[in-house]
Amino acid sequence: MQNISLLKKDLFSMLKKKGAKLMGVADLTGIVKGSMQTGISVAVPIPKHIVRDLQTAPTKEYYDAYYSLNTQLDEIVTSDAEFLTDQGYHAQANTTNVVKANEDWRTPLPHKTVATRAGLGWIGKSCLLVTREYGSAVRLSSLLTGTLWTPKTERETLFHKEDCKKMQIQRMKQATGIETDLCGLCFAVCPYTKKYLKEGQR
Repeated sequence: MQNISLLKKDLFSMLKKKGAKLMGVADLTGIVKGSMQTGISVAVPIPKHIVRDLQTAPTKEYYDAYYSLNTQLDEIVTSDAEFLTDQGYHAQANTTNVVKANEDWRTPLPHKTVATRAGLGWIGKSCLLVTREYGSAVRLSSLLTGTLWTPKTERETLFHKEDCKKMQIQRMKQATGIETDLCGLCFAVCPYTKKYLKEGQR
């Protein structure tokens, strides 16, 4: 696993290459549960000419840009979650397919909450994120990540025995007819195991 400062440098470099203009790392301790309590926030600006036109009325160009920028952000956070996973971290991209707003327009973890904690800006009028660089004319996304085990890590932070046991029994019985808590999926899909498998291919 890479040194943390080097990992951050590589991650931010990748974010920039994929089009992110603002990015930051957020401590989400006390805001989210589980092992993934570090957030990475990314933002891309809405083009100036589109914003200027919105001062008069909504436009079809803004409608198209809204979804286009969301797609770009989905691609950014997905690729970076994969990068972190390959480095041995747990990571989850908060894409538009993952984050769903309820009828009150609320989500469990708003992108702007991650953004404020990451230092990208602050909450202003209409509950919008305000950035120094682009005002509120940005689209946001985020991903969650967490570190691996240390001697002080509680097992329950990374592993839930009953959920694991239930899934193992289900998978083993479906595949073999044997009812036991043994399936091997966790190590079979490990990024380092996959490297081992590739090295063994002839």
